[in-house]
Amino acid sequence: MKVYHGSDTLVSVIDLQKCKPNRDFGRGFYVTKLRSQADDMAIRVTRYSKKSPVVSEYEFDEYAFEDSELQVLRFDIYDEKWLDFVVLNRTADKRTQPHDYDIVEGPVADDKITRNITKYLRGNISKENFLDMLKHSKPNHQICFCTQVSLQMLDYIDKPQLDINFAIGGIAEPLVEQLMLDLNIDEVKATEAFYASKTFTQLADISTELYKKDWQDIYKMLQKELGQPHQIYR
Repeated sequence: MKVYHGSDTLVSVIDLQKCKPNRDFGRGFYVTKLRSQADDMAIRVTRYSKKSPVVSEYEFDEYAFEDSELQVLRFDIYDEKWLDFVVLNRTADKRTQPHDYDIVEGPVADDKITRNITKYLRGNISKENFLDMLKHSKPNHQICFCTQVSLQMLDYIDKPQLDINFAIGGIAEPLVEQLMLDLNIDEVKATEAFYASKTFTQLADISTELYKKDWQDIYKMLQKELGQPHQIYR
């Protein structure tokens, strides 16, 4: 099965030590079988890092789910067991892994669900009401590889990658400078406005091929999005 990891960096070699603790299924390397979900995650990450979205692809050997030497936990749906497990991991000591599983698969606790988990932990929502809310959540998917031995079931797919980071950088620099002049704002605000825009999201999507256009053309798109009149460039 092909799976994906959305980030701002191509991940060909996985280092579990760099993975953050207190995620849904604990510290580990997370992938999804849903390409659109990985795309969304990559874009989300770049809004903070100011880099370009990157989706790494892997081939996952599903025999792992049957391998007697691996400890595997799977959740098909949001349910009480899933909630208890996510709460266990979200509230655990950051220095330890609160479980012994090699691989965990199941639904994602997105931003809305995470906020409700906080309310649940504070006693503002009952478990029954919270589980009822989960029934209306958008379908999603994640697999967490928690141990080094589990990573043997994951093979990176090496494929030619367009250096879109370089292409976007050549567009972003003059575009941000022009935005500073037109809006009379500093570089930080201009940069944030660009990278948070739908224009940037489209530019970062290789399939649109917008990276092939001149920066002036991209700037006109951004102006339209921001409600600015077009400028004449010398």
